Amino acid sequence: GDVTGDLNRRRGLLEGMDNKAGAQIIRANVPLSEMFGYVTTLRTLSSGRATSTMEFSHYEQTPSNISEEVIKKAKGNA
Repeated sequence: GDVTGDLNRRRGLLEGMDNKAGAQIIRANVPLSEMFGYVTTLRTLSSGRATSTMEFSHYEQTPSNISEEVIKKAKGNA
């Protein structure tokens, strides 16, 4: 519950959950920019028991509010 909630807050799209050898496996697509600091948060949420792996999935257009923020920072107006 806490882990899936955190992934949702990071704009993640859950693809599925599986059980493997008594462990819960969560598959999700999350923007890379939202994943900084995730391992620390995951370890805190799971009391140090969880691990994670990441691999590139695809490029996707960013939401307009995030694009505008990045452009402002690049122009030095932030």
